[in-house]
Amino acid sequence: MGSWTVCGRMLPFRREGAGAIGASLCVAAAIVLLAVPLSALAQEAADAPVIGTATLPRDLSPWGMYLNADPIVKAVLIGLAFASVATWTVWLAKSIEILVANRRVRAALTILARVRSTAEGVERLARGPGEVSEFLHAAAAEQQLSEDSSAPEGIKERIASRLERIEAARARRMLRGTSVLATIGATAPFVGLFGTVWGIMNSFIGISKSHTTNLAVVAPGIAEALLATAFGLAAAIPAVVIYNMFARWIAGYRAQLGDASAEVLRLASRELDQPAAGMPATSLRRALSIAE
Repeated sequence: MGSWTVCGRMLPFRREGAGAIGASLCVAAAIVLLAVPLSALAQEAADAPVIGTATLPRDLSPWGMYLNADPIVKAVLIGLAFASVATWTVWLAKSIEILVANRRVRAALTILARVRSTAEGVERLARGPGEVSEFLHAAAAEQQLSEDSSAPEGIKERIASRLERIEAARARRMLRGTSVLATIGATAPFVGLFGTVWGIMNSFIGISKSHTTNLAVVAPGIAEALLATAFGLAAAIPAVVIYNMFARWIAGYRAQLGDASAEVLRLASRELDQPAAGMPATSLRRALSIAE
């Protein structure tokens, strides 16, 4: 009997066939030693989560992200696009309206500064349907209705009341449409934020389903969500700027209306305070008939 050191172990053997036995034992021991770590690796591979694969969109342009977006996010983007179109439409239409009105009032004020009576002013501005012509018509009509009155102060108060109401009505008419800008400027960022929250929520749901935190898998969804915020800001910022611009322009327009109203009231007061004390009823009737 003898012994061999086989793979680090002392094994007894008989001298006959010692070489073959030793080789066989060494191979068997090597197989056993390798089987243990391989089985452990197989178990770890079975327990590891399956990493899902996602088909990323090839087109990450704004149009491509819109096409691949969630239906709710698409609806938000479409609504914000319409809001932006409405903003610029109101800007174009209202800018033309305010500029034309300011030019008309300035021209009428130039003419009004040269007339000496209400009747003359009505005749000079008879063809214009503007604000100053309306002031003159109101003053002339009140003087005609009060021709039998002997209290000039009462007539002045009634004329001032008419002019004030006309001025307020013209200002309200000029403000029409600007409330749309205020609404868009106040709500568009929150609408865009809603689309962003919805899109990011869907992206996190995708992370949960795919069992992966790989940013490349969820980046397109997050980009689509952030696109809604960008659209909201793109609609809100011009709306706020244009609304403030219109507020300044309309304030200037109302100041010109106030100047015209004061000028017409001065003309009527001058006529009523004349020493002759006679109401120019004939000239007023003729001027009003010409204007009509």
